[in-house]
Amino acid sequence: MSTTILERVFKLERHGTTIKTEVLAGLTTFAAMSYILVVNPGILGLSGMPTEGLITVTAIAACLGTLVMALMTNYPVALAPGMGLNAFFAFTICLGREVPWEAALGIVFWNGILFLILSLTGVRTKIAETIPASLKIGVQCGIGLFIAFIGLKNAELIVDNPATFVQLGDLSNPAVLLALAGIIFTVVLMVKQVAGAILISIVALTVIGAFIPTETGMLTAAPNAVVGMPESISNTFMAMDFWYPIDHFAETWDLIFALMFVNMFDTIGTLIGVSRKANLLDEKGKLPKMGAAMTADASASVVGAVVGTSPVTSYVESATGVSTGGRTGLTALVVSACFLLSLFLTPLMKVIPLMATTPALVMVGILMMESIRQVDFDDLGALATASVALLVMPLTFSISEGIALGFITYVGVKVGTGKFKEVTPLTYILAAVFLARYILDLK
Repeated sequence: MSTTILERVFKLERHGTTIKTEVLAGLTTFAAMSYILVVNPGILGLSGMPTEGLITVTAIAACLGTLVMALMTNYPVALAPGMGLNAFFAFTICLGREVPWEAALGIVFWNGILFLILSLTGVRTKIAETIPASLKIGVQCGIGLFIAFIGLKNAELIVDNPATFVQLGDLSNPAVLLALAGIIFTVVLMVKQVAGAILISIVALTVIGAFIPTETGMLTAAPNAVVGMPESISNTFMAMDFWYPIDHFAETWDLIFALMFVNMFDTIGTLIGVSRKANLLDEKGKLPKMGAAMTADASASVVGAVVGTSPVTSYVESATGVSTGGRTGLTALVVSACFLLSLFLTPLMKVIPLMATTPALVMVGILMMESIRQVDFDDLGALATASVALLVMPLTFSISEGIALGFITYVGVKVGTGKFKEVTPLTYILAAVFLARYILDLK
């Protein structure tokens, strides 16, 4: 694009930015979130999905989702398959409920369609405002712990124990010790605010892994090439079981709701947080194009289901690009282009061992735990609600169970303390439905 076209499309001068600044911001954002190209295929692969092409699927979903956001809103917000949402897809839906991955993609598709309808009608924001803050915080922190737990399990830092359920892994194992060192290294880089800290950690552990022997060879296998053509997505493209959620509505409605719930608050929180940092909020503290942004986010989830991945959502890592001056959709456009170009590095990404993604998962979990400070610790009811949701998710390996018990706990505490009027009708309904599901064993 010429400078004139870029100015007309993204209104750079009005936002006090330049092409150079926006490009640098886009590269910074991509460096911060590019770990998803490795982590997402690793998580989705555990669901039973064919691993061939998952890197391509992740990159395409991120590329298209970010492009839609850039053109619809002109915001410097990038999208990709969401952390937590991919774990929900693999562990709760596919492994926990034993739903085939094709059917799980159908659930993601209908979640996206419902999400899109609620966004277009404005109902989505109204629903978000009726959910208690303590539950929102508990869910976010619970997902963080869940993701971190998955990372620790993948690296065998945490292993099973028949007596205590879990225990510390074998730290005399070089691969396990390397994962622990990687977590500490990643935290140090994050504390020092090094751009692309998570990506640097993944690369470092992958390189070191090439010198660590295992029973089947080196921890990191030698790549066949440095660059190459992207893998085909024929295994997952349009592979979703479109009718499964409809034919099995009684067994899947709570999964669709949980996906929508998590995606809704994740998106709203990310958009507000990134937009505040970019000074895009109006005088009332609201995002002028919130409706368009949520529509773009919902559309990206639909596209993600079509190509074959878990829900696509806005990434809080977009704040790193904003910190370097990104103010418009041109930043997002650069991120989109980077995801597309990254496809040609597939041969390198394929040799990254699962262990190398552990620091990324743990770091994301730690960052999601930051919101715990927003809980009113003087309000025991609010603390109990957040704590139940927070603890249940990693302990049951299920995000939906954490959400359900969080709703039940919140309503139970309010009713038990005589604060009936503080509970919204929607919250009463959801708590009752979740409770009935347990009592009647509707799973």
